Amino acid sequence: MSLNGHGPERRDLRIAEMIVTPVACPDPPLLNHHGVHEPTFLRAIVRLRTADGLEGLGEGPGGGLFVQELRAAAKHVIGADPYQLERLRVLIGRTPRVFSAVESACLDLVGKATGRPVYELLGGPVRRRVPFAAYLFYKEEGDDDWGAALDPESLVRQAERFHERYGMTVFKLKAGVLDPWEECATMRLLRERFGPKAGLRIDPNAAWSVETSLRVAERLRDLDLEYLEDPTAGIEGMAEVAKRTPIPLSTNMCVTSFSHVASAYRAGAVQVVLGDHHGWGGLTAFRELGVVCKTLHWGLSQHSNSHLGISFAAMIHAGAAIPNLIYASDTHYPWNPADIVNETERFTFRDGAIEIWDAPGLGVTIDEDKLAAAAEAYERRGSSLARDDVGAMRERNPDFLPLIPKW
Repeated sequence: MSLNGHGPERRDLRIAEMIVTPVACPDPPLLNHHGVHEPTFLRAIVRLRTADGLEGLGEGPGGGLFVQELRAAAKHVIGADPYQLERLRVLIGRTPRVFSAVESACLDLVGKATGRPVYELLGGPVRRRVPFAAYLFYKEEGDDDWGAALDPESLVRQAERFHERYGMTVFKLKAGVLDPWEECATMRLLRERFGPKAGLRIDPNAAWSVETSLRVAERLRDLDLEYLEDPTAGIEGMAEVAKRTPIPLSTNMCVTSFSHVASAYRAGAVQVVLGDHHGWGGLTAFRELGVVCKTLHWGLSQHSNSHLGISFAAMIHAGAAIPNLIYASDTHYPWNPADIVNETERFTFRDGAIEIWDAPGLGVTIDEDKLAAAAEAYERRGSSLARDDVGAMRERNPDFLPLIPKW
Protein backbone atom coordinates (compact mmCIF):
# COMPACT_ATOMS: atom_id res chain seq x y z
CA MET A 1 0.00 0.00 0.00
CA SER A 2 1.45 3.39 -0.93
CA LEU A 3 0.67 6.92 0.03
CA ASN A 4 0.26 9.14 -3.09
CA GLY A 5 2.64 6.78 -4.88
CA HIS A 6 5.57 7.90 -2.76
CA GLY A 7 6.27 4.83 -0.65
CA PRO A 8 4.64 2.65 2.03
CA GLU A 9 1.72 4.02 3.97
CA ARG A 10 2.78 5.42 7.35
CA ARG A 11 0.98 4.59 10.57
CA ASP A 12 -0.83 7.55 12.08
CA LEU A 13 0.85 8.06 15.46
CA ARG A 14 -0.80 11.34 16.39
CA ILE A 15 -1.25 11.57 20.14
CA ALA A 16 -4.88 11.31 21.24
CA GLU A 17 -4.46 11.32 25.03
CA MET A 18 -1.93 12.46 27.63
CA ILE A 19 -2.23 11.17 31.19
CA VAL A 20 -0.07 12.59 33.99
CA THR A 21 0.03 10.62 37.25
CA PRO A 22 2.00 12.01 40.21
CA VAL A 23 3.34 9.32 42.53
CA ALA A 24 5.12 9.06 45.89
CA CYS A 25 7.51 6.20 46.52
CA PRO A 26 9.44 5.18 49.65
CA ASP A 27 12.95 6.55 50.12
CA PRO A 28 15.43 5.36 52.76
CA PRO A 29 16.97 7.87 55.22
CA LEU A 30 20.03 8.75 53.16
CA LEU A 31 22.13 11.69 54.36
CA ASN A 32 23.57 14.63 52.47
CA HIS A 33 24.66 18.12 53.44
CA HIS A 34 21.02 19.27 53.50
CA GLY A 35 20.14 16.69 56.13
CA VAL A 36 18.26 13.47 55.49
CA HIS A 37 16.08 12.39 52.58
CA GLU A 38 12.33 12.63 53.09
CA PRO A 39 10.59 9.26 53.57
CA THR A 40 9.11 9.50 50.09
CA PHE A 41 10.35 10.87 46.79
CA LEU A 42 7.95 12.28 44.21
CA ARG A 43 7.83 11.49 40.49
CA ALA A 44 5.39 12.14 37.67
CA ILE A 45 4.48 9.46 35.15
CA VAL A 46 3.46 10.47 31.62
CA ARG A 47 1.43 8.19 29.35
CA LEU A 48 0.86 9.21 25.74
CA ARG A 49 -1.71 7.20 23.81
CA THR A 50 -2.61 7.09 20.14
CA ALA A 51 -6.13 6.59 18.81
CA ASP A 52 -5.42 2.90 18.24
CA GLY A 53 -4.20 2.35 21.81
CA LEU A 54 -0.41 2.40 21.44
CA GLU A 55 1.15 3.84 24.60
CA GLY A 56 4.43 5.62 25.28
CA LEU A 57 5.86 6.18 28.76
CA GLY A 58 7.79 9.05 30.28
CA GLU A 59 8.90 10.04 33.77
CA GLY A 60 10.01 13.25 35.39
CA PRO A 61 10.46 14.88 38.80
CA GLY A 62 7.39 15.09 40.99
CA GLY A 63 5.91 17.92 42.99
CA GLY A 64 2.89 20.10 42.42
CA LEU A 65 4.44 22.75 40.17
CA PHE A 66 6.05 20.23 37.83
CA VAL A 67 2.79 18.28 37.56
CA GLN A 68 0.95 21.50 36.72
CA GLU A 69 3.50 22.34 34.03
CA LEU A 70 3.21 18.86 32.56
CA ARG A 71 -0.56 19.05 32.42
CA ALA A 72 -0.37 22.52 30.88
CA ALA A 73 1.85 21.09 28.14
CA ALA A 74 -0.94 18.74 27.08
CA LYS A 75 -2.42 21.47 24.85
CA HIS A 76 0.70 21.18 22.69
CA VAL A 77 1.03 17.40 22.94
CA ILE A 78 -2.50 16.29 22.08
CA GLY A 79 -2.70 15.95 18.31
CA ALA A 80 1.07 16.09 17.87
CA ASP A 81 3.17 13.68 15.83
CA PRO A 82 5.72 12.05 18.19
CA TYR A 83 8.30 12.09 15.40
CA GLN A 84 8.25 15.90 15.42
CA LEU A 85 10.22 16.38 18.62
CA GLU A 86 11.79 19.73 17.79
CA ARG A 87 8.39 21.28 17.16
CA LEU A 88 7.25 20.05 20.55
CA ARG A 89 10.44 21.36 22.15
CA VAL A 90 9.68 24.84 20.82
CA LEU A 91 6.01 24.73 21.81
CA ILE A 92 6.66 23.47 25.34
CA GLY A 93 9.26 26.21 25.75
CA ARG A 94 11.88 26.79 28.43
CA THR A 95 10.93 23.86 30.64
CA PRO A 96 13.47 21.16 29.77
CA ARG A 97 12.30 18.72 32.44
CA VAL A 98 8.74 18.88 31.14
CA PHE A 99 9.89 18.35 27.58
CA SER A 100 12.15 15.49 28.66
CA ALA A 101 9.25 13.52 30.16
CA VAL A 102 7.17 14.10 27.02
CA GLU A 103 10.07 13.29 24.70
CA SER A 104 10.75 9.98 26.47
CA ALA A 105 7.12 8.98 25.93
CA CYS A 106 7.31 10.04 22.26
CA LEU A 107 10.46 8.00 21.67
CA ASP A 108 8.80 5.05 23.41
CA LEU A 109 5.82 5.42 21.04
CA VAL A 110 8.02 5.62 17.94
CA GLY A 111 10.07 2.65 19.08
CA LYS A 112 6.98 0.54 19.63
CA ALA A 113 5.52 1.58 16.28
CA THR A 114 8.72 0.70 14.41
CA GLY A 115 9.77 -2.30 16.48
CA ARG A 116 13.04 -0.57 17.48
CA PRO A 117 14.57 0.00 20.91
CA VAL A 118 15.09 3.64 21.88
CA TYR A 119 18.87 3.20 21.76
CA GLU A 120 18.54 2.55 18.02
CA LEU A 121 16.54 5.77 17.63
CA LEU A 122 19.47 7.55 19.33
CA GLY A 123 21.95 6.23 16.77
CA GLY A 124 22.38 2.59 17.71
CA PRO A 125 24.30 0.82 20.47
CA VAL A 126 28.02 1.38 20.88
CA ARG A 127 28.07 -0.91 23.92
CA ARG A 128 25.82 -3.80 24.96
CA ARG A 129 26.60 -3.49 28.65
CA VAL A 130 26.03 -0.17 30.44
CA PRO A 131 28.12 0.21 33.64
CA PHE A 132 26.87 1.86 36.82
CA ALA A 133 28.56 3.09 39.98
CA ALA A 134 27.63 2.17 43.53
CA TYR A 135 26.07 5.29 45.04
CA LEU A 136 27.21 5.30 48.68
CA PHE A 137 25.46 7.32 51.38
CA TYR A 138 26.00 7.88 55.04
CA LYS A 139 22.66 6.69 56.30
CA GLU A 140 20.35 6.56 59.28
CA GLU A 141 18.73 3.30 60.41
CA GLY A 142 15.56 2.75 58.39
CA ASP A 143 12.87 0.28 57.38
CA ASP A 144 15.23 -1.52 55.01
CA ASP A 145 17.90 -4.19 55.12
CA TRP A 146 20.83 -1.81 54.55
CA GLY A 147 21.22 -0.67 58.13
CA ALA A 148 22.87 2.52 59.33
CA ALA A 149 26.18 3.87 57.99
CA LEU A 150 27.34 6.74 60.19
CA ASP A 151 31.11 6.33 60.15
CA PRO A 152 33.85 5.33 57.70
CA GLU A 153 33.89 1.65 58.68
CA SER A 154 30.14 1.11 58.26
CA LEU A 155 30.21 2.98 54.97
CA VAL A 156 32.83 0.55 53.66
CA ARG A 157 30.58 -2.33 54.72
CA GLN A 158 27.81 -0.72 52.66
CA ALA A 159 30.18 -0.63 49.68
CA GLU A 160 30.95 -4.31 50.18
CA ARG A 161 27.23 -5.08 49.91
CA PHE A 162 27.01 -3.15 46.64
CA HIS A 163 29.95 -5.18 45.34
CA GLU A 164 28.48 -8.49 46.53
CA ARG A 165 24.93 -7.80 45.33
CA TYR A 166 25.59 -6.01 42.05
CA GLY A 167 29.25 -6.59 41.22
CA MET A 168 30.00 -2.86 41.24
CA THR A 169 33.64 -1.80 41.30
CA VAL A 170 33.13 1.98 40.98
CA PHE A 171 32.13 3.73 44.21
CA LYS A 172 30.81 7.26 44.68
CA LEU A 173 30.54 8.71 48.18
CA LYS A 174 27.89 11.33 48.91
CA ALA A 175 29.90 13.61 51.20
CA GLY A 176 29.30 16.89 53.01
CA VAL A 177 27.80 15.00 55.95
CA LEU A 178 30.63 14.20 58.38
CA ASP A 179 33.73 16.24 59.14
CA PRO A 180 35.60 16.33 55.80
CA TRP A 181 38.60 14.54 57.33
CA GLU A 182 36.36 11.63 58.32
CA GLU A 183 35.12 11.56 54.75
CA CYS A 184 38.71 11.51 53.54
CA ALA A 185 39.30 8.58 55.89
CA THR A 186 36.30 6.84 54.30
CA MET A 187 37.81 7.23 50.84
CA ARG A 188 41.14 5.87 52.06
CA LEU A 189 39.43 2.83 53.58
CA LEU A 190 37.58 2.24 50.30
CA ARG A 191 40.87 2.27 48.40
CA GLU A 192 42.44 -0.13 50.90
CA ARG A 193 39.45 -2.47 50.76
CA PHE A 194 38.90 -2.58 46.98
CA GLY A 195 42.42 -2.04 45.69
CA PRO A 196 43.96 0.12 42.98
CA LYS A 197 41.61 -0.93 40.17
CA ALA A 198 38.41 0.29 41.85
CA GLY A 199 37.01 3.61 40.64
CA LEU A 200 36.53 6.16 43.45
CA ARG A 201 34.57 9.42 43.46
CA ILE A 202 33.42 11.83 46.16
CA ASP A 203 30.63 14.43 45.95
CA PRO A 204 29.86 16.91 48.79
CA ASN A 205 27.28 18.83 46.71
CA ALA A 206 29.32 22.05 46.86
CA ALA A 207 29.24 22.05 50.66
CA TRP A 208 32.91 23.02 51.06
CA SER A 209 34.70 26.31 50.67
CA VAL A 210 37.47 26.63 48.09
CA GLU A 211 40.04 26.34 50.87
CA THR A 212 38.51 23.18 52.33
CA SER A 213 38.14 21.72 48.85
CA LEU A 214 41.85 22.22 48.24
CA ARG A 215 42.81 20.67 51.56
CA VAL A 216 40.60 17.65 50.82
CA ALA A 217 42.02 17.36 47.30
CA GLU A 218 45.56 17.36 48.66
CA ARG A 219 44.70 14.73 51.25
CA LEU A 220 43.13 12.51 48.58
CA ARG A 221 45.73 13.18 45.92
CA ASP A 222 47.45 9.78 46.20
CA LEU A 223 44.18 7.81 45.94
CA ASP A 224 43.90 8.27 42.15
CA LEU A 225 40.27 9.40 42.18
CA GLU A 226 38.27 9.26 38.95
CA TYR A 227 37.07 12.74 39.87
CA LEU A 228 36.13 15.11 42.68
CA GLU A 229 32.53 16.18 42.08
CA ASP A 230 31.26 19.68 42.91
CA PRO A 231 33.51 20.24 45.92
CA THR A 232 32.58 23.94 46.01
CA ALA A 233 29.90 26.19 44.55
CA GLY A 234 29.82 27.86 41.16
CA ILE A 235 32.00 28.00 38.07
CA GLU A 236 34.38 30.55 39.64
CA GLY A 237 34.88 28.49 42.79
CA MET A 238 35.35 25.29 40.81
CA ALA A 239 37.89 27.02 38.58
CA GLU A 240 39.92 28.10 41.63
CA VAL A 241 40.05 24.51 42.85
CA ALA A 242 40.82 23.12 39.39
CA LYS A 243 43.84 25.39 39.03
CA ARG A 244 45.48 23.94 42.13
CA THR A 245 44.81 20.20 42.03
CA PRO A 246 45.58 17.51 39.46
CA ILE A 247 42.39 15.61 40.41
CA PRO A 248 39.74 16.01 37.65
CA LEU A 249 36.69 17.98 38.74
CA SER A 250 33.21 16.96 37.71
CA THR A 251 29.86 18.68 38.05
CA ASN A 252 26.13 18.32 37.85
CA MET A 253 25.60 21.64 39.63
CA CYS A 254 27.50 24.41 37.82
CA VAL A 255 27.16 23.10 34.24
CA THR A 256 23.54 22.03 33.87
CA SER A 257 22.56 23.64 30.55
CA PHE A 258 24.21 24.46 27.25
CA SER A 259 24.35 28.13 28.25
CA HIS A 260 26.87 27.23 31.00
CA VAL A 261 29.34 25.44 28.74
CA ALA A 262 31.29 28.38 27.31
CA SER A 263 32.00 30.09 30.63
CA ALA A 264 32.95 26.80 32.32
CA TYR A 265 35.30 25.93 29.47
CA ARG A 266 36.96 29.35 29.45
CA ALA A 267 37.43 29.20 33.22
CA GLY A 268 38.82 25.65 33.15
CA ALA A 269 36.30 24.78 35.86
CA VAL A 270 35.51 21.15 35.04
CA GLN A 271 36.86 18.13 33.23
CA VAL A 272 33.80 15.83 33.51
CA VAL A 273 30.09 16.64 33.14
CA LEU A 274 27.46 14.50 34.83
CA GLY A 275 24.54 15.09 32.52
CA ASP A 276 20.94 14.34 33.40
CA HIS A 277 18.60 13.85 30.46
CA HIS A 278 15.75 15.29 32.52
CA GLY A 279 17.52 18.60 33.16
CA TRP A 280 19.29 18.94 29.81
CA GLY A 281 16.07 18.62 27.84
CA GLY A 282 15.64 14.98 26.98
CA LEU A 283 17.56 12.10 25.48
CA THR A 284 18.21 13.81 22.15
CA ALA A 285 19.65 16.88 23.92
CA PHE A 286 21.74 14.59 26.11
CA ARG A 287 23.14 12.99 22.96
CA GLU A 288 24.07 16.50 21.78
CA LEU A 289 25.79 17.11 25.11
CA GLY A 290 27.93 14.07 24.31
CA VAL A 291 29.10 15.74 21.10
CA VAL A 292 29.91 18.98 22.96
CA CYS A 293 31.91 17.10 25.61
CA LYS A 294 33.82 15.19 22.94
CA THR A 295 34.66 18.45 21.18
CA LEU A 296 35.93 20.06 24.40
CA HIS A 297 37.76 16.90 25.55
CA TRP A 298 35.52 16.70 28.62
CA GLY A 299 34.50 13.40 30.12
CA LEU A 300 30.81 12.47 30.34
CA SER A 301 28.74 10.48 32.79
CA GLN A 302 25.11 10.43 33.98
CA HIS A 303 23.77 12.15 37.08
CA SER A 304 21.06 10.48 39.11
CA ASN A 305 18.36 11.54 41.50
CA SER A 306 15.77 9.24 43.06
CA HIS A 307 13.97 7.74 40.08
CA LEU A 308 11.75 4.88 38.94
CA GLY A 309 12.13 2.29 36.22
CA ILE A 310 11.01 4.45 33.29
CA SER A 311 13.80 6.97 33.91
CA PHE A 312 16.25 4.16 34.65
CA ALA A 313 15.41 2.50 31.34
CA ALA A 314 15.97 5.82 29.58
CA MET A 315 19.37 6.15 31.27
CA ILE A 316 20.33 2.67 30.07
CA HIS A 317 19.36 3.49 26.49
CA ALA A 318 21.41 6.71 26.66
CA GLY A 319 24.36 4.84 28.13
CA ALA A 320 24.21 2.32 25.31
CA ALA A 321 24.06 4.89 22.50
CA ILE A 322 26.42 7.76 23.41
CA PRO A 323 29.98 6.79 22.42
CA ASN A 324 31.96 8.97 24.83
CA LEU A 325 29.86 8.20 27.90
CA ILE A 326 32.77 6.21 29.26
CA TYR A 327 32.40 6.84 33.00
CA ALA A 328 30.08 4.49 34.88
CA SER A 329 26.75 6.25 35.42
CA ASP A 330 25.27 7.14 38.78
CA THR A 331 21.98 5.58 39.81
CA HIS A 332 19.80 5.58 42.91
CA TYR A 333 17.91 2.55 41.59
CA PRO A 334 19.40 0.00 44.03
CA TRP A 335 18.11 2.19 46.88
CA ASN A 336 14.56 2.06 45.52
CA PRO A 337 12.52 -0.61 47.34
CA ALA A 338 9.52 -0.16 45.03
CA ASP A 339 8.81 0.58 41.39
CA ILE A 340 5.79 1.02 39.13
CA VAL A 341 7.07 -0.94 36.11
CA ASN A 342 6.62 -4.63 35.39
CA GLU A 343 9.90 -5.34 33.68
CA THR A 344 12.27 -5.05 36.63
CA GLU A 345 13.94 -8.34 35.68
CA ARG A 346 15.62 -6.39 32.90
CA PHE A 347 17.33 -4.30 35.55
CA THR A 348 19.52 -7.11 36.81
CA PHE A 349 23.03 -5.87 37.55
CA ARG A 350 25.82 -8.23 36.58
CA ASP A 351 29.41 -7.22 37.24
CA GLY A 352 28.25 -3.66 37.87
CA ALA A 353 26.47 -3.30 34.54
CA ILE A 354 23.12 -3.90 32.85
CA GLU A 355 22.95 -5.59 29.48
CA ILE A 356 20.67 -3.86 26.99
CA TRP A 357 17.63 -5.64 25.63
CA ASP A 358 15.97 -5.68 22.21
CA ALA A 359 12.34 -4.92 23.15
CA PRO A 360 10.86 -2.00 21.20
CA GLY A 361 10.74 1.46 22.75
CA LEU A 362 12.01 1.79 26.29
CA GLY A 363 11.15 -1.86 26.90
CA VAL A 364 9.21 -1.39 30.13
CA THR A 365 5.51 -1.52 30.98
CA ILE A 366 3.51 -0.27 33.95
CA ASP A 367 2.19 -2.46 36.75
CA GLU A 368 -1.23 -0.86 37.19
CA ASP A 369 -1.64 -1.97 40.81
CA LYS A 370 1.75 -0.54 41.80
CA LEU A 371 1.04 2.70 39.97
CA ALA A 372 -2.33 3.04 41.72
CA ALA A 373 -0.73 2.46 45.12
CA ALA A 374 2.00 5.03 44.44
CA ALA A 375 -0.59 7.55 43.21
CA GLU A 376 -2.64 7.01 46.37
CA ALA A 377 0.49 7.57 48.47
CA TYR A 378 1.01 10.88 46.64
CA GLU A 379 -2.55 11.98 47.41
CA ARG A 380 -2.27 11.22 51.11
CA ARG A 381 1.23 12.58 51.59
CA GLY A 382 1.64 15.37 54.14
CA SER A 383 2.76 15.76 57.71
CA SER A 384 2.34 12.06 58.37
CA LEU A 385 4.97 11.34 55.72
CA ALA A 386 7.39 14.11 56.62
CA ARG A 387 10.75 13.27 58.13
CA ASP A 388 12.64 15.89 60.14
CA ASP A 389 15.12 17.07 57.53
CA VAL A 390 17.82 18.25 59.92
CA GLY A 391 16.88 16.92 63.34
CA ALA A 392 18.89 13.72 63.05
CA MET A 393 21.94 15.66 61.91
CA ARG A 394 21.61 18.15 64.77
CA GLU A 395 21.14 15.36 67.31
CA ARG A 396 24.59 14.00 66.42
CA ASN A 397 26.09 17.47 66.06
CA PRO A 398 24.41 20.35 67.96
CA ASP A 399 26.33 22.87 65.83
CA PHE A 400 24.96 21.50 62.55
CA LEU A 401 23.62 24.19 60.20
CA PRO A 402 22.00 22.98 56.96
CA LEU A 403 23.39 24.43 53.72
CA ILE A 404 26.14 26.34 55.59
CA PRO A 405 29.39 24.35 55.72
CA LYS A 406 31.03 24.59 59.11
CA TRP A 407 34.55 23.90 57.85
